[in-house]
Amino acid sequence: MSIRFGARHDAWRELCGARTAAVPEVGFSPIGYLATPFRDRFGIPRQPRLAPHARGQLRLIRPYDRPEAVRGLAAFSHVWLSFIFHRTAGRWSPTVRPPRLGGNERVGVFASRSPFRPNPLGLSLVELLSVDTRAGVLLTFAGVDLLDGTPILDIKPYLPFVECEPAARGGFVAGPPPQLAVSFSARALAQLSQHEQRWPDLVALLGELLAQDPRPAYADDPLRQYGFRLYDIEIKWRCTAAGAIVEEVLGPLVDG
Repeated sequence: MSIRFGARHDAWRELCGARTAAVPEVGFSPIGYLATPFRDRFGIPRQPRLAPHARGQLRLIRPYDRPEAVRGLAAFSHVWLSFIFHRTAGRWSPTVRPPRLGGNERVGVFASRSPFRPNPLGLSLVELLSVDTRAGVLLTFAGVDLLDGTPILDIKPYLPFVECEPAARGGFVAGPPPQLAVSFSARALAQLSQHEQRWPDLVALLGELLAQDPRPAYADDPLRQYGFRLYDIEIKWRCTAAGAIVEEVLGPLVDG
């Protein structure tokens, strides 16, 4: 069966076609690459600012590393980072399984924050800690939720009077995730103490990350040990009825 929408629709379609033809091809270049503690997707906070001790640094690259490009930015406490999901670029699905729905129920990709998108673009709200222009431009953030090496496309100031809506609906995300109690074995604490000079907030960061229970929604084996890389070390942990426990810290690890 064929459907005819009529002359009005045809005219509209022709107008859209003309507008599309007039739009120039646009390419995007990263302004820098974000350095974060996260070497693996597993263990990364599922949303920004859930782990305040997760720090990230962005050194702007040429020709964007000019102090005048960030003039006035230090007056803002928070900024939006536009970035590329570089590990999932080219892979997308019309439906996804959000962790907050147990990993089984599907929703449309545009009703989620999944990285498997037609255009692998992301948006993250982070706290701006410092703006250093002594040698190019170096920005330091807190509450990051991005992989180490994530390409950053843009930075925009967060404006609370227009971008905070207390009455907004959150869909299937009713609020922050439940928190697990986090403990450390004596062995893990001794191993962590060897890294506290390099990473003074490491214990606090681990507590924030594991409290959110980064396990897949279907995982409930209390004997299974999990691991993920943080900075240049590997964290071995598991969940018990009492919460999450860090059992061992391995490293420093060498890439490759």
